[in-house]
Amino acid sequence: MVTPFWAAEPEVPLLEPDAGYWQSLLVEDDPEPEFRRYCHLFAARLPWQHGCVDKLLRDTADDKVAGVLVTDSLMQRIYHPYDGGADVFLTTPEERDRMRDRHTDWLSSQP
Repeated sequence: MVTPFWAAEPEVPLLEPDAGYWQSLLVEDDPEPEFRRYCHLFAARLPWQHGCVDKLLRDTADDKVAGVLVTDSLMQRIYHPYDGGADVFLTTPEERDRMRDRHTDWLSSQP
């Protein structure tokens, strides 16, 4: 399992000391280099075991961290939790439909 997440500064966030720098994305371009803004991405590879992301999910739900993505090792399936829900990105519409049908109680009641 890979857990990418972002930070505003290029240092490894304190909440994830085992994470390593992954890449940076230009968020706001500006002719003046000191006014350019970047999003710095970090990732930690963890062997899957029950409860291994519980603290990270709790911190996300409590709005202590943001921009968390939990993926499979090939980054083909993505779980993006946030303070109020989560998005799930799957590889095919058929896989999406199977997940939806299996977890109807997880779906929002909002249209």
